Amino acid sequence: MTARDGTAAKATADGAGGSGADGRGPAGATGGAPAGAGARYLGVFGLLLGMFLAMLDGTVVGTALPTIVGDLGGLDQLSWVVTAYLLTTAAATPVWGKLGDLYGRKGVFMTSIAIFLAGSMLCGLAQDMGQLIGFRALQGLGAGGLMVGALSIIGVLVPPRESGRMQSMIGALMPVAFVGGPLLGGFLTDQLSWRWTFYVNVPVGVVALLIVAMAIRLDRTERSPARIDYLGALLLTAAILALTLLASWGGGRYGWTSPQILGLAAVSAVALAWFVRVERRAAEPVIPPRLFRSRNFTVAQILSFLVGAVMVGATSYLPQYLQFVRGRSSTESGMLLLPLMFGMLVVQLATGRLISRNGRYRVYPILGGAVLTVGALLLLPLGTDTGTAVASALTVVAGAGIGLVLQSTMIITMNGAEPRDMGAASGTVTLLRTLGGSLGVALLGAVFTGRLHGELTDRLGAEAARRLASGGAQLTPQALHALAAPLRDAYRAAVTSGLHGVLAGAAALAAVGFVVAWFIREDPLRGGPDSG
Repeated sequence: MTARDGTAAKATADGAGGSGADGRGPAGATGGAPAGAGARYLGVFGLLLGMFLAMLDGTVVGTALPTIVGDLGGLDQLSWVVTAYLLTTAAATPVWGKLGDLYGRKGVFMTSIAIFLAGSMLCGLAQDMGQLIGFRALQGLGAGGLMVGALSIIGVLVPPRESGRMQSMIGALMPVAFVGGPLLGGFLTDQLSWRWTFYVNVPVGVVALLIVAMAIRLDRTERSPARIDYLGALLLTAAILALTLLASWGGGRYGWTSPQILGLAAVSAVALAWFVRVERRAAEPVIPPRLFRSRNFTVAQILSFLVGAVMVGATSYLPQYLQFVRGRSSTESGMLLLPLMFGMLVVQLATGRLISRNGRYRVYPILGGAVLTVGALLLLPLGTDTGTAVASALTVVAGAGIGLVLQSTMIITMNGAEPRDMGAASGTVTLLRTLGGSLGVALLGAVFTGRLHGELTDRLGAEAARRLASGGAQLTPQALHALAAPLRDAYRAAVTSGLHGVLAGAAALAAVGFVVAWFIREDPLRGGPDSG
């Protein structure tokens, strides 16, 4: 074991079991705090509850969007209700992580809850689409802190070797949120109002805030506060925004070789290059370049990006197929994705236990990349006459692949970072996964739209296809059923063709992940016998 590993292992152990100088003591470490394991587990529950809300709001609005457009208008801005949330979440995540490292993780986490709840309330009160998009951006700003804050606090309390079970609990939240979000959103929209998809966050978030305030006690940091790297944060945000716009507009609103798209590509490249230069010189960089000296850490971030793109793409476009082609309702289409959630959940729990038991992790992202690729390919034969139960059951394979990669990459990330960089490390992995989801939806959405328009043109001719496609954004499954049979069949075939393009793209991304995963090394996990 190297000197670095020994120092890191000791620092991690100090952070987990004592009152570290950097404020990483456990719950109940200071005087007057609730003592014992019970208070710690209660505090962890509050952290996980806040993280779950942030994950849930990435998908809960999906089934409410048609109703929102009918109420507020702004059909041409529809995608930005989702994109604005993911964009600010991704951009803010590493900044929140660094703020927690510098000024105390508990206080920063509670601040992010307050911002998230304010954004949620304002979203529910929005009177037009512009307001809703702006308030969704504010909500995403707080959500970035909820996810990275919970990860960083838990990460410094538990050594990596002993964190498998805890990481399994964290990992279990994601499939529940991604599949449960559309179910909850559809139910609230049908039974109450679309505004309750946002209002529901407030009472739950207040409970999380109170639990964290009362049950978690961390020692004050003794590190001298340093200047926040605002220039780095601004450049990172500019690069992410340009990439998101490029992915959203490319091939649709503008051609890939148009001045607008080429300009966005140039802006993103320049901003990213400038960001890297600034981070190398900053005293307290948003994303410390030293993190990427670890090959395992770097590979884990690439895998997080890829699996985020595949995961969000699958949950975004499979419901389109189930509703428009198979004629299922919004709630039913969400329920039919339960096998996907089941595969993710079971495999994540099992992977965490196995890694905790034997300390070996390299095989899991490799296996996950292979399983996810196969899972996406298995869905390619879906057609207009495929049974709904068959389509639903096939998603379990893809879910298992996602679970294998998600769980292992989180553990590899935390093991590859020094204890002082836990906040930045957890922020980086969350950033890459969220950014992958945002760009994945945009890119796969461009593929979906292109295939849909192409199929409609082949079947109906250019003019009829244009009229049907232009109304398709407002077309509900119920309205589709009322169309003449030739139009109805053409649109269903076009949606199926679009889904095939999405699945082929997802399989390609998963295959890249499979290749990348082979570059992971089996370094010992800190906090266990192999590390000492």
